[in-house]
Amino acid sequence: MDAFRGAEFQGRASILCPVGTAWRKWKAIFSIYFQDGLAYRASGFIWILTDVTTAVTMPLVWARSASASGRIAGFSGSDFVLYYLCMLLLGSFVTSHIMWEVAMEIKEGQFSTMLVRPVSFLQYTFIRNLTWRIIRTGLFLPMFALMLFLYRGFLGSAHVYLGWEFWTSLVLGHLVSFSVVTTMAMLALFTQEVFSIFELYYIPMLFLSGTLFPVSVMPSWVQAIAKVAPFYYTIGAPTEILIGRVSGPQALQNMVVQLTWISVALLIGRFVWSRGLRYYSGVGM
Repeated sequence: MDAFRGAEFQGRASILCPVGTAWRKWKAIFSIYFQDGLAYRASGFIWILTDVTTAVTMPLVWARSASASGRIAGFSGSDFVLYYLCMLLLGSFVTSHIMWEVAMEIKEGQFSTMLVRPVSFLQYTFIRNLTWRIIRTGLFLPMFALMLFLYRGFLGSAHVYLGWEFWTSLVLGHLVSFSVVTTMAMLALFTQEVFSIFELYYIPMLFLSGTLFPVSVMPSWVQAIAKVAPFYYTIGAPTEILIGRVSGPQALQNMVVQLTWISVALLIGRFVWSRGLRYYSGVGM
């Protein structure tokens, strides 16, 4: 019996040891990039200011339009203000732009050091991206509080839903954004013109994710495209759950699609990674 218990303890220890080692590595990476993000918080705040234009103009435009004509696609003036404020806050955490950094590191040869780190490239990239998204959300909170104060007249009857569906969709939305842009970043292993591709990415992303306009107010054919493309499932899906526009079976269906896009993006990324590494090493970098 003692021998059996000893073997059981060793088995559990062998499982916990790799988990503990991985956790320490993730914690170290998070700490490094957290300090780096705080050191360059001024540049982050400048990026946040670019969102203020959307925060100030779009809610007012839609709110006045809805006030003049009643409701637009089921949105009242208050609903539009709530939507844009929530979308901006969630977007600070959800929307990833890590492909620019990764592509630049590949172009400049710094990518080679990532291949010899004691943690996989995907884990390393995910943690540093997550670190910056957390910092950016924190930097945006004071601005968000100010906008809540400025728009308080529109938000008297506003309410939000903070159930498990919202939190699950929020995390999945972040993973959809991260997995898609990380897969795109792998194209830098093949060409130096990848930055032009990144620029093109923002055109459908802004229109189909719900960033510029709620998907619900778009023409039906645009909504159909948005519901099959990955962009809506980054920021649009969790935002609409938060403000109560989507719930029940539709929210669950959105989560299934989010999981599907994460899986598809990771599979494509794995394929591009394996092919790209051969090309990357083949050109002598």
